[in-house]
Amino acid sequence: EVQLVESGGGLVQPGGSLRLSCAASGFTFDDGYSIGWFRQAPGKEREGVSCISTNDDSTYGVDSVKGRFTISSDNAKNTVYLQMDSLKPADTAVYFCAASFLAVCAIPTMTPPINEYEYDYWGQGTQVTVAS
Repeated sequence: EVQLVESGGGLVQPGGSLRLSCAASGFTFDDGYSIGWFRQAPGKEREGVSCISTNDDSTYGVDSVKGRFTISSDNAKNTVYLQMDSLKPADTAVYFCAASFLAVCAIPTMTPPINEYEYDYWGQGTQVTVAS
């Protein structure tokens, strides 16, 4: 059974940092999955923010998080991380990780570039709140 478990959310002041973790079980990253991080703010649609293709470690981040969020994977631990720096109140949301069988985690020319409908397994989410 495939399971994804997020952790690391919390309350942080603007300008602060958090590191989210996504621990996967039921498959291994060596199988070439893509892992994506999505977020959903109250009253808004869920959006993909960053993703990684675990077979070649290629990554993608949407413009709103480029230069602030860094995605990485530890294949030995079957865990993907999202390091979030310079956090803004606009980053407040529930963050989800998801797994896709696709080798390419995003298509930059598409809208949206990280398509939630291409992701097959989802975690339960972790709350990130950026406020003073």
